[in-house]
Amino acid sequence: MGVMTRESTRLRRKLLWLIGVRFVTITILLGSGILVQLRTPGLWPVVPFFFLVGLSYTFTVVFLMTLSQVERRRWLIDVQLATDAVVISAVVLLTGGVSSYFSSLYALPIIGGSILQFRRGGLLVGSLSALLYSGVVVGQYQGAFALLEAPWPAIGLLPRPAATLAFYMAGLDVFGFLAVAAFSGYLAERLRSADASLARASTEIADLQAFNQHVIESLTSGLATTDRNGRILTFNGAGGHITGYTLSDVLGRRIFDLLRLPPAFEASLAGTVEGSHRLDLPFTRPDERQIDLGLNAAPLNTPGGQAGFLFVFQDVTETKRLQRKSAVQERLAAVGEMAAGIAHEVRNPLASMSGSIQILRQELPLNAEQGQLMDIVLRESERLNETIKSFLAYARPQRSATKRFDVRRAVNETALLLRHSPESAEGHHIEVDVPSTPVWFEADEGQIRQVVWNLATNGIRAMPDGGNLVVGVQLEEPCSVALRVRDEGVGIPPDELDSMLQPFHGTFTQGTGLGLAIVHRIVSDHGGDLQVTSAPGAGTTVCVRFPVPTMALPSHGAPRRHRS
Repeated sequence: MGVMTRESTRLRRKLLWLIGVRFVTITILLGSGILVQLRTPGLWPVVPFFFLVGLSYTFTVVFLMTLSQVERRRWLIDVQLATDAVVISAVVLLTGGVSSYFSSLYALPIIGGSILQFRRGGLLVGSLSALLYSGVVVGQYQGAFALLEAPWPAIGLLPRPAATLAFYMAGLDVFGFLAVAAFSGYLAERLRSADASLARASTEIADLQAFNQHVIESLTSGLATTDRNGRILTFNGAGGHITGYTLSDVLGRRIFDLLRLPPAFEASLAGTVEGSHRLDLPFTRPDERQIDLGLNAAPLNTPGGQAGFLFVFQDVTETKRLQRKSAVQERLAAVGEMAAGIAHEVRNPLASMSGSIQILRQELPLNAEQGQLMDIVLRESERLNETIKSFLAYARPQRSATKRFDVRRAVNETALLLRHSPESAEGHHIEVDVPSTPVWFEADEGQIRQVVWNLATNGIRAMPDGGNLVVGVQLEEPCSVALRVRDEGVGIPPDELDSMLQPFHGTFTQGTGLGLAIVHRIVSDHGGDLQVTSAPGAGTTVCVRFPVPTMALPSHGAPRRHRS
């Protein structure tokens, strides 16, 4: 559609040019006719000459009015060109035929035909002009225009060369008409071919520019180009998104000032011929948000030499945060490994000391106070041993023995052990809430049992005066296994919920403060999520959700409860 519109516009422009040339030519003919009549009255018939001039003006106006229809009616172009050739032939006839000075006007419609319709149009108008001119010359010497001499005797009085010379002159003119037609048609064809090649090249260049622009705008990194003084010439959309500035804000500004680059960096870049420079720096956006920029700058070289500089930059705030977090984790891991080694070395002599004290207590005669002191030492040694044991379980990487098992079995057996453990008192009632069909899960069964045990013992300890403890498991959508432990204990204050999973943050006197930390580590290792809901005096509910990588026999059966 766009190509057709351009072609139509080009054709109309050419026709307007032809109409303008016709108008100027007719005006020149009119002026020359008046001048000849004033200087040499009776040289040629004035009335028919001026009639032809007036008729040509009329044709010009008509052609101008039909300009909008030429695209749909191409034959109107042929009519215009043929009309011009006929009118010129009539003018030549009235002004001397073969000796007329106006025979050169045939070149105008011939060239117009080549411009409008290329080689075909030029040859057709040239052939028509040669035919009409030959007819005028032959008819002039054969007396075919005798009827015109009666009303206008001046026609018969016009000078005529000898017939041989006249036909020779007419042949030269006809040859000239055809030569002009061939040459102008050739030039028109070459011009059309050049225009088509130029249009294709322009389209390809425009497409390439659009593609390059799309590529630049699709980059996730900021891209800016500058002149040799560092003034910004281009600035892509990602650069605006990162810095908070639009193209209109930064165009013409020095990028060294915009990004607040150190003077030393600018100086080093100015002296660079090739290669790039890397820089990480803090940047404050217009909205006062602080980000970290990672910047690469290099000379922008063209075939004519260095044209400026190229800057590529990214928002590395999150990357820097992750790097800092990774460094902290590496340091903590190293400290944890060292602490685990120290704890292991402490545990061995502690066991020796405890065993030796037990033997001494049995073999030595001790009074009541000495026996009590021995019991305190043994009790504190055992407590220290349990603390070290829990710390090693938290700090050391655990070997995982993944297998497929029924989570209901782990919950039931853990609840059974808890009912018969010293942790459970007479006022404690432990319920198991599990579905009637298996809940299959692939994980380390021992670690899952430890999660249930630690959460359940914490629930028991939170109810020193007794209460109900519910331990349950169920399959949730989409594809997750949920373990829940709910107690009716003292609850947890809101300001302690965020810190309760930290190591050695215990609230019970008989605990080591590592139970929930171990649970959190196991849950994180399995890609799960832990949620705690609690309020002081209203009890606590801990929900652990594990994603299910593979699952068989999905179950949504009705749960069953066991009470003791």
